[in-house]
Amino acid sequence: QVLQEFYVNVTKRADVTLPPAKAAEWVAAISMKPCQDLDSAVVMRGIENSQRYQISYWDGAIIAAAERLGVKTLYTEDLNHGQAYGSVVAVNPFR
Repeated sequence: QVLQEFYVNVTKRADVTLPPAKAAEWVAAISMKPCQDLDSAVVMRGIENSQRYQISYWDGAIIAAAERLGVKTLYTEDLNHGQAYGSVVAVNPFR
């Protein structure tokens, strides 16, 4: 999901966009780092997170994926800065 959002945002929504081929190179490079596949367990945990924390399913799924990978800090502007979501703490890098 994060890779998909990155691609869409840098090719369509950013103030300065990248050509699709260049964005694809970035996605390939980023995907060399640990990435969590979206399996049924992550989907279910995302649903649980969205209900527990009153957030979107998509944010809940990102938290679930981060938990699965053992990530402690999630950099995002979409969640409450400093809030713990289970074992993951949201940090807004733009604050």
